[in-house]
Amino acid sequence: MLKRANDKSFSQARLLVVAALLMALLTTPSQALARSPKKNSRSEMREKIVALINASGATTVGVAFYDLATGATLLINADENFHAASTMKVPVMMELYRQAQAKKISLDDRIPIKNDFISIADGSHFSIDANSDSEATLYQRVGESETLRQLMRLMIDMSSNLATNLLIEKVGAKNVLQFMRTMGAKRIQVRRGVEDGKAFERNLNNTTTARDLMILLRRIAAGRAVSAAASEAMINIMLAQHFNEGIPAGVGKAAKVAHKTGSITKINHDAAIVFPAQRQPYVLVVLTRGFSDEKRAHQLIAEISRVIYEQLLRPSIKLAKLAEGDR
Repeated sequence: MLKRANDKSFSQARLLVVAALLMALLTTPSQALARSPKKNSRSEMREKIVALINASGATTVGVAFYDLATGATLLINADENFHAASTMKVPVMMELYRQAQAKKISLDDRIPIKNDFISIADGSHFSIDANSDSEATLYQRVGESETLRQLMRLMIDMSSNLATNLLIEKVGAKNVLQFMRTMGAKRIQVRRGVEDGKAFERNLNNTTTARDLMILLRRIAAGRAVSAAASEAMINIMLAQHFNEGIPAGVGKAAKVAHKTGSITKINHDAAIVFPAQRQPYVLVVLTRGFSDEKRAHQLIAEISRVIYEQLLRPSIKLAKLAEGDR
């Protein structure tokens, strides 16, 4: 009985070995490759972007990416504070739509065009230098009036500083900041209008992080900023952006880009919702500090934009949720 049992066990073991050998022989090279570890596309994207940043010569770069199609997120220095420059005009636009939704204002209301503002530092008066503004025609119309809607378009698409100060005075910087907090942007600061020199000297500046701008644009892209209709209207305004050397340059004509740029001395930013053809959009924010040459900043932003666009559009790549650790 013992010998028969041993023979039976031996036969079963031999059958298992033969079966394993047959499975190995029948496995095709492609099947073996499919089971072998592949380079993580998430890591590949991060590595490429970090390499670009390290080679750029920038003092600091913040990147925040969110893919509405997959929920993938990439954050690099996303909580680093930067001078907001003109990216703070997006929160002002959002507050205009919020107040319009609440019937506190109408976007078709007209307000006087002036160039006289009050410093938050000491209550003194200041004006904006037309030569430092990217939109000049509004200065020629001081004493006339314009609708909030048109001023908002000039603020976003032409980055008009004069229009910005008129609108901040209308809606109130404190209201803008309070709304940003309800939107989930916890660190962005909107304190004042543009070219308040005394406030600048006292470090009373508008600041932002890449994460907070990503949160705001993600809400707009998802139709959850004020309302679906307001979100769509804001996207349409940002699609008409006049300055397209950054994120749009990285995707060319292959995608539509609704975005807002910002720049002052050694500060250059771009914050965008990118709409590739036949795909859900994604949000990309790139904030840079330290470039003396603005063109070099634009180049880096465009290169980062290109890396993300090409990675997402590769047919064989399906991004899982990216790790959210900062570099």
